Amino acid sequence: MADPMGFKPETDIMRMLADFRLPGMPDMEALAAAQRRNLEALSAANRVALEGAQAVARRHMEILQSAMSEMTDAVKTMSTQDSPQAKAARQAELLKTAYEKAVANMREVADLIQKSNTEALGLLNNRFTEAMDEVKTLVAKQG
Repeated sequence: MADPMGFKPETDIMRMLADFRLPGMPDMEALAAAQRRNLEALSAANRVALEGAQAVARRHMEILQSAMSEMTDAVKTMSTQDSPQAKAARQAELLKTAYEKAVANMREVADLIQKSNTEALGLLNNRFTEAMDEVKTLVAKQG
């Protein structure tokens, strides 16, 4: 059915569809492989984080056991001192040693956590960089 002015709707629609270009279908195998690599990187990062958390928990347990042993020894030592001055000097020395160990232990645990986080984030950052390069390659192939 033609318009009195000479316009044909079907011709106009065909012209519009010809001008409209759908983007090409992406390479589904490449996308699936990229997604698989993303999941592998995430899994590796989670494994590193879990191993780091386990190392921190083990170290906490070792520190606790050591502290309990040292406390038992300190109580035994304090009960054998005779003079109040000797007890006070020994208490001051025990407190100083305990404080220094606590600071060293906190530093060690913080270093363990930092190392684990750095390694896990490094894995994710590397994969992100690779993924962006893959996207560029896919876009270039389709362009």
